[in-house]
Amino acid sequence: MADATGNVDAKNYGIGVPVEKKAFFLKGLDHYDWGIKDRMSRIFDSRSGNAVMLAFDHGYIMGPTSGLERIDLGILPLVEYADCLMCTRGVLRSCIPPEVNKPISLRVSAGTTVLTELNDECLMDIQDAISLNASAMAAMVSVGGKYEATTIRNLTKLVDLGMKYSIPVLGVTAVGKSLVRDARYLGMASRVCAENGATFVKTYYCEEGFAKVVAACPVPIVIAGGKKIPEDQALQVAYNAINDGASGVDMGRNVFQAGDPIAMIKAVRAVVHDGEKPDKAFQLYNDLKK
Repeated sequence: MADATGNVDAKNYGIGVPVEKKAFFLKGLDHYDWGIKDRMSRIFDSRSGNAVMLAFDHGYIMGPTSGLERIDLGILPLVEYADCLMCTRGVLRSCIPPEVNKPISLRVSAGTTVLTELNDECLMDIQDAISLNASAMAAMVSVGGKYEATTIRNLTKLVDLGMKYSIPVLGVTAVGKSLVRDARYLGMASRVCAENGATFVKTYYCEEGFAKVVAACPVPIVIAGGKKIPEDQALQVAYNAINDGASGVDMGRNVFQAGDPIAMIKAVRAVVHDGEKPDKAFQLYNDLKK
């Protein structure tokens, strides 16, 4: 208990000095609550406004793909260079030491594998995401696919829960075999995620019109790395996406399947956070290679 006597009277009220009002550094999130902003601030660097996310959740639909046979050998050496880890709860608990203290974008939708029709998914219990201290919850959304209604319903349910517990939701746009990854489709899929409450969106990059995709999405977009391509091309894609307004990358195979994964994620960071040109970043990659 504070003493009732002997206290110094308060006097520094700052009368006449207006309270400073700051806009949040990520677009579209000014009116979200403190908890959402706090978690998003862990994922995204406030100086660059961007994020380098490391995705290694592929196993939940693909099994032990190349580079992910041993998470402890293939992924743990990369963790310190990532701003955020995108993974499943099984791998998180079994393979990622809690003391790495990295924000987690937790894959919370699951249901089918590449052996069947993808995206007929369900959601894990919100309590598990809370127990794992997730900084974001990621769910797949299949706009235009067979399970469009199911996956959009999952997203809306997740957003309701996320708003209740102040956990951001990442809407991950899924592209089926019959759908074209062009600006018209990606723009629609990203906007649908945002309209249904996703705090940020993960989608693919397209060479033509990607700036329009970003402009029409009222919340931040991070790009998916997609299938493995040569390192110089992956760095070019990352640069183009950031230059077109994306707020980061969520790369997996183009990092952990690179000739030198540590050199690659450092080169990606140079592009995403420092605005390094692709040729300079590729030179950095070659200089850092073991």
